Amino acid sequence: MNNKPKIKIIFLLPSLVAGGAERVISFVAQSIDKEKFDPILLVAGFEKDSAYDVSNVNVIYLDKPRILTALPSIILKLIKLKPSIVVSSISHVNTAMSMISPLFRKTKFIGREATVLSKRKNEKKSRKWSPAYLLPNGFKNLDMLICQSQDMAEDMISNFEVPKHKVCVINNPISNLPPVKQKALQSDVKKFITVGRLTEVKGHARILEMLSKLKVPFKYTLVGDGGLKDEIFEKAKALAIDNHITHVPFTNKVNDYIAENDMFLQGSYVEGFPNALLESCVVGTPVIAFNVPGGTKEIVDNGINGFLVDDEETYLKRLNENREWNPKEVSDSVYQKFNKERILEQYETLFFDILK
Repeated sequence: MNNKPKIKIIFLLPSLVAGGAERVISFVAQSIDKEKFDPILLVAGFEKDSAYDVSNVNVIYLDKPRILTALPSIILKLIKLKPSIVVSSISHVNTAMSMISPLFRKTKFIGREATVLSKRKNEKKSRKWSPAYLLPNGFKNLDMLICQSQDMAEDMISNFEVPKHKVCVINNPISNLPPVKQKALQSDVKKFITVGRLTEVKGHARILEMLSKLKVPFKYTLVGDGGLKDEIFEKAKALAIDNHITHVPFTNKVNDYIAENDMFLQGSYVEGFPNALLESCVVGTPVIAFNVPGGTKEIVDNGINGFLVDDEETYLKRLNENREWNPKEVSDSVYQKFNKERILEQYETLFFDILK
């Protein structure tokens, strides 16, 4: 019988709204070995906003609209609960934990970054005040920073003064394993899909430009919502392809939509670790994506589960190709690298190592 005390870990998030960081952290909090760890999910926001089932972990909601207003309550919770480790995610939360970590000498603070931060500085969304952008060494008091990709790790070391020994790479896990789709019947109409926020960085506009030059009939399903919705659909109309597009603002059946299509299209200019693209491969739908900073290149194996391209000319060439893909081979290519057991083991090893 193991008499060792469990390691108490607080997983901290600003909210549980739908998002990559929220999905991954809530998954890890619920899935780590409960015989070795005592996980608590601490959420600054409100239970009513939760997009995820978190019934398999102790959850504390602070009912605050922002991390800044929740900070006094977070400090009080850390004093009361005395965790051995605090794991936070998203840059402004990580910066806040770096600022308060000197108050808790017996606690190890681990941040998890969600994007290649230096590449996102110029986005309109990111022009708001954020300590991560104003303080180049804003992560200096963290004991470790988890990055989702090698590009992200190099960005943290080069541009945010994080020492190399305080950076590790842990990819996102396949937290949901839906059935792999059957081989589709050949059709004269190509079916493409993109899943993601309708924002500038996701590159929907350049996908539309290339689709307008296609030489074959096509249908394009666009899943997601965002601030550039009107602009994107005005562009589609101007290109005279709006009648080829189906828009799905929100759905709980993303995998079903992906499985019904021939290819997943990613137009992003930068990605932290593209969960939707990974999910596409999991169900057996291959992808076409640009070779951009972030984790895309760690998922896409050229010719195995899709294509990674360097320019729009090559992208268009791949769009026009007729190629038969084996859905199981597409799925197996990512399952081997990102299955949840492998990723959870990496998290658990990190937690043990940081306490040595």
